[in-house]
Amino acid sequence: MNHELPPIASLRDQVSPEEWQLRVDLAAAYRLAALYGWSDLVFTHISARLPGPDHHFLINPYGLMFDEITASSLVKVDQHCNKLMDSPFPVNPAGFNIHSAVHAARDDAGCVMHTHTRAGVAVSAQRCGVLPISQQSTFVLTSLAYHDYEGVAFREDEKPRLQADLGDKRFLMLRNHGLLTLGRTVPNAFLNMYLFESTCQIQLSAQAAGPDTDHGLVAIDPKILEGVAQATKVQTGGQGGDFVWPALLRKLDRMDTSYRT
Repeated sequence: MNHELPPIASLRDQVSPEEWQLRVDLAAAYRLAALYGWSDLVFTHISARLPGPDHHFLINPYGLMFDEITASSLVKVDQHCNKLMDSPFPVNPAGFNIHSAVHAARDDAGCVMHTHTRAGVAVSAQRCGVLPISQQSTFVLTSLAYHDYEGVAFREDEKPRLQADLGDKRFLMLRNHGLLTLGRTVPNAFLNMYLFESTCQIQLSAQAAGPDTDHGLVAIDPKILEGVAQATKVQTGGQGGDFVWPALLRKLDRMDTSYRT
């Protein structure tokens, strides 16, 4: 068995500048997900919608680790996950099922990110869900929805229920399954996932000491949640994830620039 990746020709001169920039950002998101320990071998996906009315998307080549993905290896697909450009790599229509449901229901879902991290799955299995016990959780709780587990998510009939549960929220906890975030841009979806994952890790750490330690966990006053949206705008200058994205790209570039190829 040949374990080498096939040659990947650069697509930079074959796509529009807008598509190329989106490819670079999406490849960076995959590399950052691997760097932060959010990947699950070759499973889970991050999808991005291309500009224009055709509802075309970029998604990972199935079988590549997240730290192998490059701008040119990303696969362009339609809303049914049919390949629209030649690619030596397969795609995973079943894996795109959740993503296509979110993209179809939300015009603001430029990017959809889904993970199976241990912390995310662990909290998704807790009846209480996300607890208001950290500053990070306040950002999540202002726009959080839940969707009950229905088995491996490849059935078309689950889509309407998932869409209804998501509503207008940016954070979706898939019960017994994992985390999902969406954003207008790749940077926004990534920052949302960073906050979601941090929230779950903090919650598990706080719970690890036991429910009776120091008379239990301290909950944040619900009134504080009302001002979180304004606080977020102040912190990021109204730019959301776009504010931190250049620094994240510099971090990647210091390590490996191959995601840009």
